[in-house]
Amino acid sequence: MTAPLLVVSGPSGVGKTTVVAELLATTPELPLRRAVTATTRQPRAGELDGRDYHFWTVAKFQDEVAANRMLEHAVVFGRDYYGTPNASVDVHRTARHGVILVVDVQGAASVRAALPGDHLSIFLMPPSAEQLRERLRGRGTEDADALARRIQTAETELACRNDFDVRVVNDDLGETVKALRAVIQEQFTIRGISCSTN
Repeated sequence: MTAPLLVVSGPSGVGKTTVVAELLATTPELPLRRAVTATTRQPRAGELDGRDYHFWTVAKFQDEVAANRMLEHAVVFGRDYYGTPNASVDVHRTARHGVILVVDVQGAASVRAALPGDHLSIFLMPPSAEQLRERLRGRGTEDADALARRIQTAETELACRNDFDVRVVNDDLGETVKALRAVIQEQFTIRGISCSTN
C-alpha cells in the first residue's frame, strides 16, 4: 500500500505554509515529504526555485498540463498558474513516504476529483474572519486592488470548509501542529506503515 497523501488547504493568509514548515521541522519521526508545487508567478523575497515552488514559464506549465503530468492545476486570481506535478507526489508515496500537499481550495477540489478516497483533506481555519483579514492586510505584499481580491477570495474559500475531511483552527502554531501530527500519524497507522513516535 502506498503512503498517505495529506492535502492541506485553507484560505489565503491562514498560515498553511508556516504550519506545514513547522510540522516538518518538529516531526522527524514521520516519513513525510512536502510536494513542491509549480507556479508561473514571480518568486517573492527569500523564495528559491525547487524549494518553495518550481517557478515555471506559462509555456512550460501549459506543456506539462498538455502531457498529463499534473495532479492538479488552476489559474489563481485570474492570472497565475499553480499546480502539482505528479512527479512531486508519486515518487515519495511509492517509497512509502507520506506526501503533504499545500494547495488552495481550488487545488484541493481538483485532488478530490482526481484521487477520490486516496487522500485526506485538511482545512486550516482562522480563529475568525476578521483575524484572517488582518493577517492579509499585515503582509504588505500587494497593492490595494490585489489585496481586495485576495480578501474576497479568502472569504469565499472559508465557505468551503465543510468539503474537507478534517478542520483545524490555526490559532496557536504549536497546538495546530500537534493536531495535524495526530491526524497524520493515524493515516500512517491505517495504511500499515509504522513510524517511530517520541
